[in-house]
Amino acid sequence: MVSQFVSSHDVPLLGDLAFKFPEGTHAIGRLDKESEGLLLLTTDKSITRKIFLSDRPHKRTYLVMVQNKISNETLERLQRGILIKLKAAKMYLAIPESLSIVKEPLTICNFASDRREIYPHTWLLITLTEGKYHQVRKMVLAVRQRCLRLIRLSMEGINISGMAPGDVREMPEELFMKSAQI
Repeated sequence: MVSQFVSSHDVPLLGDLAFKFPEGTHAIGRLDKESEGLLLLTTDKSITRKIFLSDRPHKRTYLVMVQNKISNETLERLQRGILIKLKAAKMYLAIPESLSIVKEPLTICNFASDRREIYPHTWLLITLTEGKYHQVRKMVLAVRQRCLRLIRLSMEGINISGMAPGDVREMPEELFMKSAQI
């Protein structure tokens, strides 16, 4: 699903969900169509500015399935930070807040099983405080790993615990602001 309500392409959209979104609803931090997980929506554009233009970094946590087993050396490289290319060939040192291997992904996310698990793979838990374009995918690719699945689990104190794909959970603005530490 694309994290928007309208598109000139024939793709699944947020409006296809079984939920009546208020007019003016927009996403706070998008997910590309190959990614899944938590997507925050609001009708208040000032919240988006407060999160993304704030001096205080906001944490985002992802569960990532990569092809093949990751060596300890590769894990350490990722933990120290990886140079990734941004727009206009500008390089950026992407340093995770935390990064670890996950042995039992279903204990973290109830829909993290994958048919490709019969092949060699590694599940990673990555927390970032910045959100550059395709950052997680670029980080694992830089260490010669292919991202097979990327699930955003949380943004600040808001998480997908107990939710299934396509679920929508409304939050009162006060609780949202407190959970997102805005």
